[in-house]
Amino acid sequence: MKAAEETLRMADMFCALGNEARLRIVRLLLTAHPEGLIVGEIQAELGITGSTLSHHLEKLKQERLLTVERRGTFLVYRANTEVLQELLGFLYAECCTRNKAVKSESIVRLCK
Repeated sequence: MKAAEETLRMADMFCALGNEARLRIVRLLLTAHPEGLIVGEIQAELGITGSTLSHHLEKLKQERLLTVERRGTFLVYRANTEVLQELLGFLYAECCTRNKAVKSESIVRLCK
């Protein structure tokens, strides 16, 4: 993938995460990883109305930030940790490796 295409893809993902409700959804799904949550559980936890939640889930799914699996009549949503890792890697490559704007040790400390 060309650098410009990758940057555009990452910008779209950051845009999706730039919404407070969608960021809360992703964080909640990360706490439920790897099992995931059904819509009713997400709604109960975050207090987002059904139609609004559906809109946010669709946007996150469109950007591949979460996955969905049908289990009978339920849809189980999970944070797409592979794509989130790509997103973090994109930032890490610029801030911590090439020009060392942030020391990599401080990132590792945050993850512990």
